[in-house]
Amino acid sequence: MTAVLIGYARCSNDKQDLEANRQILLDLGVPAERIYLDRTYSGTTRDRPGLDQALAAVRTGDTLVVPKLDRLARSVPDARQIGDSLAARSIRLQLGTMVYDPTDPMGKMFFNILATFAEFEVDLLRMRTREGMAIARAKGKLKGRAPKLSAARQAHLLKLYAAGEHTVAELAELFEVSRQTVYRVLERTRAAATTAVA
Repeated sequence: MTAVLIGYARCSNDKQDLEANRQILLDLGVPAERIYLDRTYSGTTRDRPGLDQALAAVRTGDTLVVPKLDRLARSVPDARQIGDSLAARSIRLQLGTMVYDPTDPMGKMFFNILATFAEFEVDLLRMRTREGMAIARAKGKLKGRAPKLSAARQAHLLKLYAAGEHTVAELAELFEVSRQTVYRVLERTRAAATTAVA
C-alpha cells in the first residue's frame, strides 16, 4: 500500500484564518481531500474532531503533516503523547518542511524544544490576559456578563416562584430564558438570604 500524506491544522478563534494553513499544507504536497481542520479549538484542548479524524486516517508508513507544532499541540505532554503514539504506529510526523524522527536524539531534542516554546506561548498569553483583565477590573471597565434578566424581572420571577403556581420550566418559558437561568436566580436569592441570616 502506498504511503500518503495526511494534513492537519487548527485555529483558536474565528479571527484566525485556516485558509493560510490549508495553503501551506497544499504547498507541502498534501492532497486537499486529506486535509483535516479544526476551527475555534485551542491547542490545549485535546478533544478536537479534526485532529481525531486526522489521527484515525493515518496508517503505518503514512506521514501526518502540520504547518507548525503549535497547530498540533500547545503543551509539552500533549505534543509528546501525540508524537510517541505516531512513532509507535510507524507514522512519520512532518512539521512544516522538517520530518520529525523520534529515533534521532537531535530530532527528539528539537521536537521537545518546540513543544516547550509552544507551551510557553500559551502560558504567556494567559498571564497577559489575566493582567489585562485585572487592570480593566481595577478601572471599572470589566464588570462581567450582564444578567439575562433585569432586577425588576428577577423580582417578578421570584414572586411567581414563591407563589408556587409555576414550575421552573414554565417560568423559563414565561421569561424566555433557559431553566439554568431560572435556577441561577433562585440560587443567588438563597445565597443572599443565607448570608443575611449569618
